[in-house]
Amino acid sequence: MQIIDAQIHVWGSGLPSNPSHWQVTSFSTDEAVKMMDEAGVHGAVIHPPSWDPGADEMAFEAVRTYPGRFAIMGALPLDAPDTPDRIKTWRQKPGMLGLRYVFLHDPARQRLVDGDLDRLWAACERASVPISVLANDTLDQFARIAERYPGLRITIDHLGGRGGLTTLKDHDAMEHMPTLVQLARLPNVAVKATGAPGYSSEDYPFPIMQTYLRQIYDAFGPERMFWGTDISKMPCSWQRCVTMFTEELDWLSEQDKQLVMGDAICKWWGWQR
Repeated sequence: MQIIDAQIHVWGSGLPSNPSHWQVTSFSTDEAVKMMDEAGVHGAVIHPPSWDPGADEMAFEAVRTYPGRFAIMGALPLDAPDTPDRIKTWRQKPGMLGLRYVFLHDPARQRLVDGDLDRLWAACERASVPISVLANDTLDQFARIAERYPGLRITIDHLGGRGGLTTLKDHDAMEHMPTLVQLARLPNVAVKATGAPGYSSEDYPFPIMQTYLRQIYDAFGPERMFWGTDISKMPCSWQRCVTMFTEELDWLSEQDKQLVMGDAICKWWGWQR
């Protein structure tokens, strides 16, 4: 079974702007590989963080140095007029799978609500460039987008929550779940089950979060539910993030585990490892 982490960050300078991340000025690819090897993680998708201006090149270097271990979900400016044109060749960059955006604050959030980004979504659909989004209170907007652009593959980050941008835990952190589950009716929407331990006030194996993972599984199925960590925010080891799924979720069959732990994300984002 290949185990692929759907989201990690690596960086070489600057403190993370999100205080829930490790407050260190560097988390290198070599450090990540060592930890991945210890946990039995075969690959990971790097999301270059905004706080390090050199993060993009660091991600490309990771792809070059460790063939098959890393791929990238990058970003292009939402407000740049040439962004739709650049999307045409976006996946020709080594290791590049798609685009990732955060829609938790204005002006990005308001542009999403106003429909100003429809030209971007249309370009992604034409070029078969998948997108990954952190949305939460704008989840309903992605129902509209998914319906209008049925060829656009949309992945909702971090169980549909706010990731580390909240102090809410357990049930309070998952109040959006009914809205997220409604998106499952759209076949071009999937969910990254990344960072579940970070939403928990409990110790391993985080039983309350298992309840919400089951809701996502029941709605989206194993083909559209992707394991991952966002490891630099986790309150536990990478290995425990793995075994929470592979050993503690007894409702996952062996075939389900193969999909959720790696095969499904590689297919959804077109990563030919």
